[in-house]
Amino acid sequence: MGGSQSREDLELSDSDTEDQQEEETEEEENYQDAGNETPEKSSSTGRNRPKTPSSLDEVESKLKALKLKYPSTTTRTQQSPNCNFKNGVKLYLHIGGNTPKAKWVTSEKLTSYSFIKTSKIKGQDEEGDSESESEGDSWWVLKVSAKIRAKVSDEMQLKTFKEQRRVDFVADGVWALKFFSDEDYKVFNSKYQDCLFENTFGYESNEANKVKVYGKDFVGWANPGKADDSMWEDAEDDFLKSPGSVTPVRGNQDLQEEFEEAANGGIQSLALGALDNSFLVGSSGIQVVKNFSHGIHGKGAYVNFGSENHRNASNLVHSTPKKALLMRAETNMLLMSPMNEGKLHSTGLHQLDIETGKIITEWMFEKDGTDITMRDIVNDSKGAQLDPSGSTFLGLDDNRLCRWDMRDRHGIVQNLATANTPVLNWTQGHQFSRGTNFQCFASTGDGSIVVGSHDGKIRLYSSNSMRQAKTAFPGLGSPITHVDVTFDGKWILGTTDTYLILICTLFTDKDGKMKTGFNGRMGNRIAAPRLLKLTPLDSHLAGVNNKFQKAQFSWVTENGKQERHLVATAGKFSAIWNFQQVKNGSHECYRNQEGLKSCYCYKVVLKDDSIVDSRFMHDKFAVSDSPEAPLVIATPMKVSSFSISSRR
Repeated sequence: MGGSQSREDLELSDSDTEDQQEEETEEEENYQDAGNETPEKSSSTGRNRPKTPSSLDEVESKLKALKLKYPSTTTRTQQSPNCNFKNGVKLYLHIGGNTPKAKWVTSEKLTSYSFIKTSKIKGQDEEGDSESESEGDSWWVLKVSAKIRAKVSDEMQLKTFKEQRRVDFVADGVWALKFFSDEDYKVFNSKYQDCLFENTFGYESNEANKVKVYGKDFVGWANPGKADDSMWEDAEDDFLKSPGSVTPVRGNQDLQEEFEEAANGGIQSLALGALDNSFLVGSSGIQVVKNFSHGIHGKGAYVNFGSENHRNASNLVHSTPKKALLMRAETNMLLMSPMNEGKLHSTGLHQLDIETGKIITEWMFEKDGTDITMRDIVNDSKGAQLDPSGSTFLGLDDNRLCRWDMRDRHGIVQNLATANTPVLNWTQGHQFSRGTNFQCFASTGDGSIVVGSHDGKIRLYSSNSMRQAKTAFPGLGSPITHVDVTFDGKWILGTTDTYLILICTLFTDKDGKMKTGFNGRMGNRIAAPRLLKLTPLDSHLAGVNNKFQKAQFSWVTENGKQERHLVATAGKFSAIWNFQQVKNGSHECYRNQEGLKSCYCYKVVLKDDSIVDSRFMHDKFAVSDSPEAPLVIATPMKVSSFSISSRR
């Protein structure tokens, strides 16, 4: 566990030392050869008389024999490469994976790179490549020597080190380029960003097209240097004033594993409760576990989907629930299963009575007499699952956003015993005519809604209207696969495959009042987002399924309390960021960065198997010696609990 930034810096500089040692070894061999030649040439005279050199080559040979510490030809070439050698770089490769022998090694002491626009990525004929080839569907590709040929995209996880004139990235391995001058480094980064923009949005990178993509109100997203970051600073001050911040946030907080238990079956997701129990949703049933101040453990009741609890229960056997939603003071659970494997859409859901362990009924989604589908459901608000009388919840489909009610249109609870297939009541919502491509959503403490889309846009809806978004953030081009929001609605956390995007919704209206984008139109005083990323090395070590999933804030359901951490899974990793540290604009991680600020300061929990879910327990389970509630991490066969301790 722990951050990985320091090991990147150290091991690459160590590799330079190895090169120097290799050069010194070569010089020693030359010295020995020269020493052997001298007696033979002077043996005819019977004494060691120096011979006058007949050429400059012999002079250089004699100087090498003296082992003077002049730089070798190779070193001079690296420090001052031939001016005619275009785009010269030094190429490194990381070897050894996650073992003690892991290190950077020099792959090529002097090579070159180029950006090529082509329809061929790798493993194809490279003839005809040029920097201007653009016939048919084509992309910008980074080519380094004959070893690297990668499409310019966020999947490269490129990370810059300005002070070292260096960039790291992933391309069938973890590589590093070192440049010979500040200008070379600057030229590479500028060209890379232009290629990334064009590959992502399909437009040439220029100011006019950036306005077209982001909109004039979001110029700070395209040019972070022009962004208004005062909102981030105001939010930091607000955090320090909140009652929940009395426990100081220390840089040396560490994770300690408290419990690890085997599960009954393949865990698919976690449904954490704020009261006595939490639930492990598996492929064949639901395991009930107990909540404690140091995590979840202990095997309680087990609800088997294949039992004869209900006439429709057998339908669940063929499709594992992809969503489990706690309701009514956590005495009921709604289970939504996709119609077909590989598709998230569902025509209905099952209601489970947790106290009896029985499926009560199967609900159908219907509007105006027509069956419809949903792809996701969430509670009305952050704390709605604790309401004992709750009967409503939110639903989302590709082009629908709505509120469902389990009571009939007259507000009466339906008679489930006599109803054939009870139909949920569409009480509020909107069907959008054009393709919004909604993917995921979440609710705030007051019931406002944030929705993420396939095109990367993030929309904010007030608790009163689902027809028109109060604010629509343009996104950065990557699909939003999961979204979360703080209880107070001031911060949004979007998940993409390769990065997390943290957005501040605060703005000052024309009357000088502080508002969020859920309650008013933000205008052009919009702060640039911040990105949370894995280092290229960690992204590669996370495993084959290394896409980010289900990034979450820690869990509070009370006004005045502030979330303290963020967690996301990526393959075998769970990465945890300190929320206050991410918001701190003067944090060392942001120094010398260009473009949007990206935070790489995180702690890592590494598991032997791919992680299916990572979530913080409710804030009430935080103990006196910990600033945060326990973190629960689930793999398909095990569940673990970690506490965050403050080491003195």
